[in-house]
Amino acid sequence: MFETLIHADWGVKADKRYIATAVRSKEEWLVTGPDLAGPSDALLNRAFSLPSVLLGFDFPIGLPDHYGRKSGFRSFPEALHAFGHHEDWRHFFEIASTPDEISVYRPFYPRSSRKGSKRDHLVVGLQSATFGNLLRVCEKNTGGQDACSLFWTLGGNQVGRGALAGWQEVVRPAMERGGMVWPFDGTLESLGSKGGVTIAETYPALAARLIGIPFHVRESKRRQADRSAKATKIFAWADRNKVRLGEATSRSIHGGFGPHKNGEDAFDALTGLFKMIDVADGRRPATTEDYRESLWEGWILGR
Repeated sequence: MFETLIHADWGVKADKRYIATAVRSKEEWLVTGPDLAGPSDALLNRAFSLPSVLLGFDFPIGLPDHYGRKSGFRSFPEALHAFGHHEDWRHFFEIASTPDEISVYRPFYPRSSRKGSKRDHLVVGLQSATFGNLLRVCEKNTGGQDACSLFWTLGGNQVGRGALAGWQEVVRPAMERGGMVWPFDGTLESLGSKGGVTIAETYPALAARLIGIPFHVRESKRRQADRSAKATKIFAWADRNKVRLGEATSRSIHGGFGPHKNGEDAFDALTGLFKMIDVADGRRPATTEDYRESLWEGWILGR
């Protein structure tokens, strides 16, 4: 469906942003990276210079239906064009510091860890009956438990902050250049046949499980030795699926993606790419049986 696949593990900070790339030939994919992503505009320039690209990012691309209905917009893409620009929405990308600042116009909370911050503040501020209404369907039961709402930004949960950065730095600029966003703009097959750039949401932790390299209870993706221990299964997956790994990529896998603290980000960039290959080759559907079409929520590729 696509000639080039690029997967980005997109942290809030530049040194936590890694990309891995797969280029299709007649009989195989050639995989290179993971490498630091570099400036977002340079990444988009590269993607738009190629004829047919699926560009995956590991942050939410969509909003819960409950929130979307309250916004007054017709869809997530329409709303994204307005967020931060139109007068009522000028504070959308600013994380609320106190409960009284939370509203449909400023739904992310809290700005910093402070005593007394509660998830219930979001339930009240966004006029939701339950916290579950602040989750998208694709965020429920991911690996046996629900993900955290992207609106809740406390502590180690950076998914909301990642979304705010990603929407401003890559998704909206790509849309303004004519890029498509799956599944809002069509099925993966239809978008792939059109050429150009298509952006999709990924979930690397799920990807690792689906391609057979999960981390077990006593293992940690943060440890180089545990990442290195996955090398045999990674190479076996590549051999089975006609994926050729570049020399630098193979060295990175053997070495557990290096000793530095961002090795897990490089690991996620590569394993997320592998699941994109599985979807592009038809070994895994883009959506599963619990998918429901929504103008707001979007979906995780291969979920």
